[in-house]
Amino acid sequence: MNNNTDKNPWLAYYKPNPQADVRLFCFPYAGASAAIYRTWADHLPKNLEICPVQLPGRGTRLSEQSFTRLMLLVEAIAPAVRPYCDRPFAFFGHSMGAALAFELARHLRQHYGCEPIHLFVAGRNAPQLPRTEPITYDLPEAEFIDEVRRLNGTPKEVLEHPELMQLMLPLLRADFAVIQTYEYVAGAPLNSAVTAFGGLLDPDVTREGLDAWSSQTTGPFSLRMFPGDHFFLHTSGDLLLKAIAYDLNGATARLSHIA
Repeated sequence: MNNNTDKNPWLAYYKPNPQADVRLFCFPYAGASAAIYRTWADHLPKNLEICPVQLPGRGTRLSEQSFTRLMLLVEAIAPAVRPYCDRPFAFFGHSMGAALAFELARHLRQHYGCEPIHLFVAGRNAPQLPRTEPITYDLPEAEFIDEVRRLNGTPKEVLEHPELMQLMLPLLRADFAVIQTYEYVAGAPLNSAVTAFGGLLDPDVTREGLDAWSSQTTGPFSLRMFPGDHFFLHTSGDLLLKAIAYDLNGATARLSHIA
């Protein structure tokens, strides 16, 4: 496999690790870039290769057009990620990234005959549940900014800087459209182990909503709640990384047993 990521813009902060047992692909939440995962390789076991996924419209791909539909994004990512699935791999996604990771796992199984050994979904209710969130991506600007502020994921210095907000608004609207227009289609559950993560203070993602992910797998399922709101991956990052490392250690142990 060619590890030259100059030819693969979908991977950023990627450090090839030929000794790795598992590749962990990480998908960002709405408005975020691969940079939120840039230090994960320093804090996870050395038998993991961390592959932060960079979506168009941000970071090193700022000049590219952002996607506004989730399944079109999945179809674009799949052929770029497929060459890196030549060894056991896992997916982690937060919020929008959780839905993206889930649908990409299903797409890879259907079209390429492979799927992750573990799927980590964070800050997102199970996809088969009725949508409760309002449609906000097309709100007038002032109302849209109020909604962004309520979600508490955009830095205060950005919210209070009009020029920066004007740069961010198209990306945020596009990402909100990605998740708010997403329509789940029922299908066979994955074989992947699934772990769902949530924040104890998240008003929109519930323990029950996270627990419902269990129906999306025939494999092991677990649920963990962390201190913090929707963005617990920042405030409880150390605990989250320990949980990921623990579960992937179990997954590699099962693979060794099968082998």
